[in-house]
Amino acid sequence: MQIRILALLLGCLFGLTASRTEAAATKVELLLDKESAQPGETVLAGLRMTMAPRWHTYWRNGGDVGFPTKIVWELPVGVTAGEIQWPVPHKIFANSLTSYEYGGEAVLLIPLKLGANAPVGSQEFTAKASWLECETGGSCVPAKGTAKATLQIGTATKPSAAAPALAEAQKLLPTLKPDLAATARWEKPAAGDTRPLLIEWTTDTKHPDFFPYGGDGFEVAGPTEIVSQAGGKAVLRKQIKKSEGEWPKQLLGVLVDVSEAGHSTAFEANLLVGDAASGNATATPSGPPATRPPAQRTDSGEVTSIWHALVLAFLGGLILNIMPCVLPVIALKIFGFVNQAKEEPGRLRMLGALYSLGVITSFLLMAGVVIALKRTGESASWGMQFGNPIFLVGITSLVVLVALNLFGVFEVTLGGGAMTAASGLASKKGAIGAFLNGVFTTTLATPCTAPFLAPALGFAFVQPPASILLLFATIGAGLALPYFLLCMRPGWLQLLPKPGQWMVHFKVAMGFPMLATACWLLWVSTKMFGRDGTLWLGLFFVVLALSAWIWGEFVQRGSERREVAMIVSILLLIGAYAFALERQLHWRNPTPQDQINGIIKSSPDGIEWYPWSHEAIAKARADGHVVFVDFTADYCQTCKINKASSIEIDATRQKLKAINAVALIADNTLFPPAITAELKKFGRAGVPMVLVYPRDPKAEAILLPTLLTPNIVLEALDQAAK
Repeated sequence: MQIRILALLLGCLFGLTASRTEAAATKVELLLDKESAQPGETVLAGLRMTMAPRWHTYWRNGGDVGFPTKIVWELPVGVTAGEIQWPVPHKIFANSLTSYEYGGEAVLLIPLKLGANAPVGSQEFTAKASWLECETGGSCVPAKGTAKATLQIGTATKPSAAAPALAEAQKLLPTLKPDLAATARWEKPAAGDTRPLLIEWTTDTKHPDFFPYGGDGFEVAGPTEIVSQAGGKAVLRKQIKKSEGEWPKQLLGVLVDVSEAGHSTAFEANLLVGDAASGNATATPSGPPATRPPAQRTDSGEVTSIWHALVLAFLGGLILNIMPCVLPVIALKIFGFVNQAKEEPGRLRMLGALYSLGVITSFLLMAGVVIALKRTGESASWGMQFGNPIFLVGITSLVVLVALNLFGVFEVTLGGGAMTAASGLASKKGAIGAFLNGVFTTTLATPCTAPFLAPALGFAFVQPPASILLLFATIGAGLALPYFLLCMRPGWLQLLPKPGQWMVHFKVAMGFPMLATACWLLWVSTKMFGRDGTLWLGLFFVVLALSAWIWGEFVQRGSERREVAMIVSILLLIGAYAFALERQLHWRNPTPQDQINGIIKSSPDGIEWYPWSHEAIAKARADGHVVFVDFTADYCQTCKINKASSIEIDATRQKLKAINAVALIADNTLFPPAITAELKKFGRAGVPMVLVYPRDPKAEAILLPTLLTPNIVLEALDQAAK
């Protein structure tokens, strides 16, 4: 690959997350309890979040599907912000998932300390908030907003008009009760990674509950069992699931009394866990809220240990070499091998090592992103960068330029007489090109989930940071191994055809699979930008190609007025970007396309697919149907292989009809949080995932392998229909 084209990849490889900033269903406003204050005082700020009807946001522990609101402050010098004080949320339990939510309006309180060096005069405070907002029974969307307020810092203190509202908001916080009598103890030894915990609370409440803050290495299941309520005491049972480390010795959260009307009175609780240990309630712990590790199913039987996961990761990386996502890059790599066959053995080994280093470095960077997202409480999944509009447009532009370069429309040079420069410069180009080729291969490989790779990734995404890094590096090692071995044994390259005129034709021919990759990426973008938006994106690529042609024909190969041609080429590109991408497409923050409702047919006589939701599964199972769920995405080539070979075939269609099954499709193209949570629930880090729910509503779902065959699908449907 040429240097400058591949260098563009570095700017877009890991643009992973994007939040909606337009038409958010939640409005934010910053309130201060003082109109003016003196240095040294504390001002109470409140981020008032007003949700549209049927929409909600999440508490500091979002539960199984949500994540908390985050605030980034821009404050004057000498002013510091404390931790968020969270009002008591509503606990929602539906379809085996628990969430802690705010609906209507919620005010998050934050103390702002004015230091002695705080500047006097009118000062502006800015809160940049980001949150997840979900519609009841519908989709979830990451959103963000900015709220500002002004405070006069001087010699006087004066309450603001918002002070009464903030005083009312304080009444909704958990109460500090010094004489709170509550203990926590293990009920019995652990059974695997799950252990029951008993919480005993001296109270006469009718509906006691415990809302956990979460913790490192364990999670507290949402359901609460009331073991007993007698003698002024309530005993609650909570299931604790451990993912790493030791069993917790301390549990932080709130003890809650939920009234018949749904209102809650809550007390801060710091429980010491033991056989008979007790702990009194304390103030909200300092520091950021602990991040709850994602759930992991342990009954799939696919991964038994870290060593098992490493073997699967290596085999999955090896198989990625023959997946459709990376076939265009493999063809280019073969072309490079032919060109390198005449090189010195030492240089060949160096290029092979640099290519492998590029692959493994890219996987380690992805692992770093996953770890960072987990630490902030956000969701991470395999191929998630393809749900980001900036990455998608950037990588498609790159692939288009690569195809045009292979066609000879323009040449990538290092400037001036670079193509005829000294051999030392050429050597540098080869080294950098080998490394960036590894980066490019990794980028195009991530939409694919090869056999063996899915369970390894599902295992990896719930492990501690060191294990995540090790597993991702192992996947990279498997992907790089064939090329590394070829370069380590230069004699094998002698079996390849000798360089000659045929390579010119081969290079042009390789432009067509690269162009096909660009078409596929453009098709993937339809879900994000809609049909009209994809038209503008396609027109941008046409102008990009025209600009590249002018550059190659009149700047690089021309002899007259090269400066004019250069200006025309650049102006065309700038104009296309400004008009098509910025004005028409709003490409960095596109309006999410509505999910298709009703029946979705892949062909006139195809399966009748309905959109997936927990409610759809519950209704179908309540009516006595077998439920077949296909978790898929437009970018997933393995999903399409499964669909063509084992799902959208006559035998499967007839079987679904014969057992009166309901078929649901879960589209993960835009990485909706609900689907990401469901994938993690079943130990998967990405699509494809196919589930079959038996007719018996009490029976567990059947998780099918990553790569399907007709017999696997038909046998699962037969088993579910019994």
